[in-house]
Amino acid sequence: MRRPGTSVQIPGHGRSSDLRPDPLALSPTETLPDESLAANQIHRFHLALEGPKPQAWDLSSARCSIGSHPSNDVVLSDRTVSRFHCELLPDGSAVRVRDLESRNGTFVDGMRVVEAYLRGGSELRAGRSTLRFSLSGEKFLLPSSDRTSLGGLVGSSPSMRTLYALLERAAQTAPPVLHASGPRRDQPLVVVDCGSMPANLVESELFGHERGAFEEAEGGTIFLDEIGELPLDLQPKLLRVLEAREIRRVGGHAPIPVDVRVIAATHRDLRTLVNRGEFRPDLYFRLAVVRITLPPLRQRTGDIPVLVERLLQQLGARGPVREALLEPGFLATLARAAWPGNVRELRNFLERCAVFEQAMPLEEAEPAQSSSGDPGPYAASRRRALDEFERGYLRALLERHHGKVAPAAQEAGVDRVYLYRLLRKHALQR
Repeated sequence: MRRPGTSVQIPGHGRSSDLRPDPLALSPTETLPDESLAANQIHRFHLALEGPKPQAWDLSSARCSIGSHPSNDVVLSDRTVSRFHCELLPDGSAVRVRDLESRNGTFVDGMRVVEAYLRGGSELRAGRSTLRFSLSGEKFLLPSSDRTSLGGLVGSSPSMRTLYALLERAAQTAPPVLHASGPRRDQPLVVVDCGSMPANLVESELFGHERGAFEEAEGGTIFLDEIGELPLDLQPKLLRVLEAREIRRVGGHAPIPVDVRVIAATHRDLRTLVNRGEFRPDLYFRLAVVRITLPPLRQRTGDIPVLVERLLQQLGARGPVREALLEPGFLATLARAAWPGNVRELRNFLERCAVFEQAMPLEEAEPAQSSSGDPGPYAASRRRALDEFERGYLRALLERHHGKVAPAAQEAGVDRVYLYRLLRKHALQR
C-alpha cells in the first residue's frame, strides 16, 4: 500500500452508472461516547443553487466534489464550471472548500480562494453558478474499525481507523482490494511504477511483445504506481483493459482476455489533471470507484510512537539506541515536526539516528524533495509553507496570552474550537 499523503484508486466492474458506491457511508449519532469518536464526527450540510433553475443538495459524506462532470456529488450544468471544480471537506464541526485548479476559480463571499473554511450562509461561486452553503445541526460518525494496524499500515488515530474500516469494507467486494486478504492472495502481484521509466518503455512494460505486466498478473493483481504519470496516448489502452477486460500486445492485433484486479496509486490529484487535459475523464471515472486517501503524518501525530516502534523493528535497532529513540521526550519532539515526506521521511531520519547511534537533532530531518532539488508539487509545497506559518503564528499568539486560549482566539478573530483544533494539529496542546 502507498505511503501517507497519496490516493489509491480501486477500479470496479460493470456499467458506469453502477460505479458510484458510497464507501464511507455514515450513520447518525446523538451522543459521542469518547474523544476518538468526536474526532471522526462530521455535520450534515446543505447546498442550494440560486438562479432561475434552483436545486438543492443535502450532503453527509467525508468528501463532496462539485463540477460539471457527471461523477461529481454536485453536478452543475454550466459551461463555465470545470469538470472537477472544487470539493468540500467536512472537518469536525466545520467544512473546508478546496479549489481543484479550476479554469475560472472558486469564490467564497466574493473572494477567490484556493482553500477556505465556509460559514453558515456563505456564498460559494463556481463559474457563473452560485451556491448557498448552510450547516445542519445533525451529526454523523464516519465508520471506524477496532484495528490498530492492517497489513503494512500502522496507527490507531481516528483517521487511520476510518481508513481501516473503508479497506475492510472494500475487501469484501469481488475481486478484493487487499491482495493479501482475499481469494487472489496466492496469485501473482505485479507492480509497475509508471513514473520511474521513460514513456516509451511504459507501453512495452504493460503490453509487451511477449508477456507484459497484465499477462504476468493473470488471475492476480496489478498495482500501477504513480498512475498520474501515465502518458496520455497510453490511457485509452488502460481504459480498454478496465472496460473490456482484454489487451492487445505491442505490435499485435488479436485481443487477449485478462483476469486481473487493478489497483492504482498517485500522489497527484487526478481531477486537476483532468481539468488540465492531462488525464482522460473517462479513465478517471473508471479508476476512482473506491478512492482511498492515506492521511498525511502531520494529521495523525498520535500514531508516531507506534510507527517509530515498528520502523525501529524493521531497521533492526536494539539496545540503548532503541531505548533512546523511544524516549517520550524524543517522541514528543518528533510529533512537532511537519514531516512533508510522511512516513518515508520519518523512516530515513530514524535510520540516520540508528547509524549514528543517538537521537539526532530534529533539524537533521531533511524535507523529502526530488534529487534535482525541485521543490515538488505546488499543492504539497503550499501545505508545507502553510504549516510553517501556522506553527509560528500559534506559538507567538500563545506566548502573548500566556497559554490562555480564549483571549488568544479573540485576538486571532477565530472561534475557540477552531483554535483548539489548530493547536492539536501542530501538537501545541494535547
